[in-house]
Amino acid sequence: MKIAVVTDSNSGITQSDAKEIGVFVLPMPFMINGDTFYEDIDLSQEEFYRMLENGGDISTSQPSPEAVMNLWDEILRDYDEIVHIPMSSGLSGSCQSAMMLAEEYDGRVQVVNNQRISVTQRQSCLDAKLLIERGMNAREIKDFLEADKFNSSIYIMLDTLYYLKKGGRITPAAAAIGTMLRLKPVLQIQGEKLDAFAKARTTTQGKSIMINAIKNDIENRFGGMTEEKGIWLQIAHTHNESEALILKQELQEAFPGYDIHMDPLSLSVACHIGPGALAVACSKKI
Repeated sequence: MKIAVVTDSNSGITQSDAKEIGVFVLPMPFMINGDTFYEDIDLSQEEFYRMLENGGDISTSQPSPEAVMNLWDEILRDYDEIVHIPMSSGLSGSCQSAMMLAEEYDGRVQVVNNQRISVTQRQSCLDAKLLIERGMNAREIKDFLEADKFNSSIYIMLDTLYYLKKGGRITPAAAAIGTMLRLKPVLQIQGEKLDAFAKARTTTQGKSIMINAIKNDIENRFGGMTEEKGIWLQIAHTHNESEALILKQELQEAFPGYDIHMDPLSLSVACHIGPGALAVACSKKI
């Protein structure tokens, strides 16, 4: 059977990357100052952050049912089945919407609810490609990836509290205190939610907290450090590539011999946390 892998642009996979990897990417829509833009189609990373820093009124949206079904219909002309891997159901309603739409396709479209985002969502797409090579059908891949959903972690250090306050995710008083104390919150994504994890006073301390948290997860949840290096390591950032490259070097020192993938963080997350953020993630190899 010919099976296609579909994801959305929250995975960090660009349209050009998608052609190279062999997957299909649905661009996520954004409303900016009343106009609709589509990530990596008519909205680049640079344009997004320029509008964000200029105080633009930015909100995220789900892909329309027509956009999703038109893409599926086009793909199914050449493929027998689709494995669709959207962003985490805990961060967007697009996963639930896709699951409802898939009911019209008689099992030919399998929507994976494995609660990944950004670099870990990207890794799920690569895992799906590997499972196709191993001969699994779309339903088997969906079941495998959903059973594997807790075998990943993301920790994100914020550079500013402004956007959390703007989005109503913390109170103005808490933001003022945090700004005064120059706190750099470290958030985590474990499963569906984006939650508080720790508070750092400096960037150096924040990076240390994230690296130690990943080490702890590997030792206590993912089977430990092994000779075959059975963990994918990833770094993500929001408009902060120079610091991300420094973090990558520090992560390589902490995990010698491991491959480390680096990508910009999903814009759907970036609009809630702002520029300057750094993230460390890991996924257990299947």
